[in-house]
Amino acid sequence: MADPKPALVLHLATGGEPLLFALTTDASAKLTGRLAQLVKSGAVETVTTKDHSEVTINFAHVAAAYVDDLTRKSTVFGMHG
Repeated sequence: MADPKPALVLHLATGGEPLLFALTTDASAKLTGRLAQLVKSGAVETVTTKDHSEVTINFAHVAAAYVDDLTRKSTVFGMHG
């Protein structure tokens, strides 16, 4: 079985293609339980991606957010190899 490749998936309230950010397994575990509250409260949160970039997200502009395993997908911002 391939190693998991978790990614934060954000669907913006304005529509368009979802934004995808590759995460480490640890970062995805920490973020998954907090996503609902971040979206509900419209919080601003800084997330560290798999390639150690920091992305600040204003969840007031996010309609839906979830962590997905994109093992079979290859179009994720910051995902290498």
